[in-house]
Amino acid sequence: MAQIKKVAVIGTGVIGAGWIIRCLAHNKIVHAYDKDIKLKKNLIAEIKRTWPHVKKLFNKKTLNLKNFKYFTSIEEALKDADLIQECASENYALKTKLMSTIGKYAKSNAIISSSSSGLLPTRIYSNCKNPERTIIGHPFNPVYILPAIEIVSGKETSKLTVNKTFQFYKSISMNPITVKNEIPGYLSDRLQEALWREGLHIINEGHATTEDLDRAIEDGPGLRWSLMGTFLTFHLAGGNSGMTHMLEQFGPALKLPWTKLKAPKLSKKLINRLVDGTKKQSKGKSVIKISNIRDEYLVELQKLRKKYEKKLR
Repeated sequence: MAQIKKVAVIGTGVIGAGWIIRCLAHNKIVHAYDKDIKLKKNLIAEIKRTWPHVKKLFNKKTLNLKNFKYFTSIEEALKDADLIQECASENYALKTKLMSTIGKYAKSNAIISSSSSGLLPTRIYSNCKNPERTIIGHPFNPVYILPAIEIVSGKETSKLTVNKTFQFYKSISMNPITVKNEIPGYLSDRLQEALWREGLHIINEGHATTEDLDRAIEDGPGLRWSLMGTFLTFHLAGGNSGMTHMLEQFGPALKLPWTKLKAPKLSKKLINRLVDGTKKQSKGKSVIKISNIRDEYLVELQKLRKKYEKKLR
């Protein structure tokens, strides 16, 4: 199986920039495309901001920017790319049109992967040439640090494409999860969406602030989740009998009306509570400042987690 060496990243926003940084850290040749040349300056600044964290995580000494080129012509950016990572906005009409263009200019055997967070691949690739080489590669922000990646096939995606994409993401230090069926929202975002919706109801009804709910996760489930997910955590909650006893003891609670998963209306009052709450939590720190704190924490956390994963897995 030929190794993927040249990657084209289409769109240089937050997610696109994350892909570019991660690929450069793994010695890939990266061609970036965005129609606005002014965004190149922002992208270079983001590469430089994140490099200290990336260097520490992946044990790299230097960053080779000679492997990076920025294009305002999509045709030039796609030329000879082995894999295209598309990072446009979550919109069926936009992505379907863009994929038709990408399919036209990409070489016939190039893998086309969308960074979509929940759209169906069969639909967004419906007008794309050679749909057997199309797939979803859903990452998590910050892409240059977090290893999770969800792979979702469309109805015409070939097994070869799945295997090659899986191996590529492994080669850039990611931990791929292959979603068994094509479902809206995939896996992680469906879980995150449930937590987000419930949180909106709690805030909307005045039971807590955004900081209260964040602390409820940060100091409780979040600490456990960084090593093991919901199901293994609940398995331990059952004592020596594990999940069997846990379901016997806590299963009846599923019938209680604790949650309201239908999203509340985003009224002006709710929006103000969310905006004011997170502004208060930020304590005057800029997004860049908080991002640096988060990145440093995630690098240290992953290094610590590796020590314990070996014992658990």
